[in-house]
Amino acid sequence: MALAFDSHGSGPPLVLLHGIGSRRAVWDPVADALARERRVIAVDLPGFGESPPEDFEPTAAGFTARLERWFAEQGLGRPHVAGNSMGGGIALELARRGAVASATAVSPVGFWNARELAFAQRSLRASRAIVTRLRPAVPALSRSAAGRIALFSQVYGRPWRMPPADAVATIDAFLDAPAFEPALEAFGAYRFHAGDELRGVPVTIAWGTRDALLIPRQAARARRLLPWANHVALAGCGHVPFHDAPEAVATVLLAGSREG
Repeated sequence: MALAFDSHGSGPPLVLLHGIGSRRAVWDPVADALARERRVIAVDLPGFGESPPEDFEPTAAGFTARLERWFAEQGLGRPHVAGNSMGGGIALELARRGAVASATAVSPVGFWNARELAFAQRSLRASRAIVTRLRPAVPALSRSAAGRIALFSQVYGRPWRMPPADAVATIDAFLDAPAFEPALEAFGAYRFHAGDELRGVPVTIAWGTRDALLIPRQAARARRLLPWANHVALAGCGHVPFHDAPEAVATVLLAGSREG
């Protein structure tokens, strides 16, 4: 099946991978800055956004294999890749397989302990249940900064910076993704390991200092497992930092994709 994606700009290809319950438009706040130096390709993963579900296990290995095939179909060779959350874990596994020229992972999954994993899964399921009940009121709530703070404080450090239309579309994507629950369950078995296997690929790990979903102490584990990688703290940013500090995030992504 075809994956939905947007492509603009010119230069070395940089593929952008969203997190669970998200969509390719989550990268819009940084896309124009990236496109000045890169061919930016933001993709909806299978079962999210406008990409239909596909018949494979939605694990890190399953998504990685699917994207390797997609890179070949699109004639991308070994592109640079950046991913957020679930997409960050996938980016690191693509690096492990030598399928990419560089990998930048923004608050990636897989550096959690059992308690932190359970917290993240419970939080996401509870949030989905709450906004399902609130859905008729979401457009009205999103029109005010206070409403956006109430809806998005768990994943955004500065949710008031998100435009109201983006807030509504973000909720729609979160609630309508058919792969949400299968992927959430499947990634429960994922743990990043054997960091030395990635040494042949430049790696950057960026973490928001106000990440309330995958709390920043997980960034310390990433440093221990990938001591040779470039590690960046995104000051004041949440789990999804693109509206929080678009210029800072774009700078990190461009620097990470120059390493290859």
